[in-house]
Amino acid sequence: MKAFSDGVLAIVITLLVLELRLPEHAPGQLFHSLLHEWPSYLAFVVSFVYVGVIWLSHHALLRLVRAMTLGLVWINLGILFGAVIIPFPTAVLASALAKGGDDDLRVAVVFYALSAALMSAPWLFFFRYLRRHPALLEHDITETYVRTQFQRPVTGLVLYGLSGLLGWFVHPLVGLGGIIVMIIYHAVTSGGLRKAPLARHSS
Repeated sequence: MKAFSDGVLAIVITLLVLELRLPEHAPGQLFHSLLHEWPSYLAFVVSFVYVGVIWLSHHALLRLVRAMTLGLVWINLGILFGAVIIPFPTAVLASALAKGGDDDLRVAVVFYALSAALMSAPWLFFFRYLRRHPALLEHDITETYVRTQFQRPVTGLVLYGLSGLLGWFVHPLVGLGGIIVMIIYHAVTSGGLRKAPLARHSS
């Protein structure tokens, strides 16, 4: 499971670079043309960090589990599904930043925010499944710890959704800022909201 998931995420993070292309330019205008591609660079960096955070969080998630079931396998596929679509909203965002007006950028930011919210949903089911099947947990992981981690995807769903609303009704760049803040939040908490307790260690 870990090897397969790592392979999928490695492909996703590699595909992001395909949006970085050598721009057409007149002789002597390469530097200016490269600078003009800044929207693609911004979208690439945001999504690269985002996929990297997903990878770190996924590793932390699998460290909680000592056995897999068919249910967890399907939920994990849901997590990977959310990850593999990231290059598409990244391309949409880069295009809107480069060529679109406020209306196009508004749609692109909302689309990215909805994609990120979709990414958060399977994690809810993963933690809920572990809470209902505590026998699958590693011996040093308590059910209380798993319950605490449930807050991360809930926060993601709510605040990514809020970022989309801000991007639509306030200003697209405000929504994009909210998305970036949420990615930073998930990066900081990628190892869990607190250190895993040791209450269930066998002596």
